[in-house]
Amino acid sequence: IVRIESFWIDAWLRTHYPGLETRYIVHDAEAHEVNREQFFTIRESGGTMISSAYTLLRDVVVREYSPEEWNVYAFQFSDGENWGDEDNARCVDLLKDEILPHLNLFCYGQVSSHYGDGDYLKVLEKGLPGAENVALSKIENKDAIYDSIREFLGKGR
Repeated sequence: IVRIESFWIDAWLRTHYPGLETRYIVHDAEAHEVNREQFFTIRESGGTMISSAYTLLRDVVVREYSPEEWNVYAFQFSDGENWGDEDNARCVDLLKDEILPHLNLFCYGQVSSHYGDGDYLKVLEKGLPGAENVALSKIENKDAIYDSIREFLGKGR
């Protein structure tokens, strides 16, 4: 589901924004920047520490994409599992204090898993109430992909 939704968002953005620059970050316990082909084919293992991806995202955005010159949109997909309450708190702090001020929009899509759903969507709902440049989506199955994409792209500024 993550690959399908990511593919369609990527395709829509590339069609509508010819000067688009995309960056891809994958993570489990550590985050890595990869190219487009790697992003759509790589398999990450368990041990998710979302703050590793947010730290890398922050570094890339702050270093290379001034909000005065760029419209920056970040999309994240996850099954909602994270390394625990400490990392959840670190993620919310990173988003509020160091990432969201540089973004036009942050989109988080939580995909249901046959292993169960994590609670990260609830962490974001509680930690970022009313944030205007945040869009959150619960993606229960393939049928929910279209509505999720519409939620994300319909909220852009």
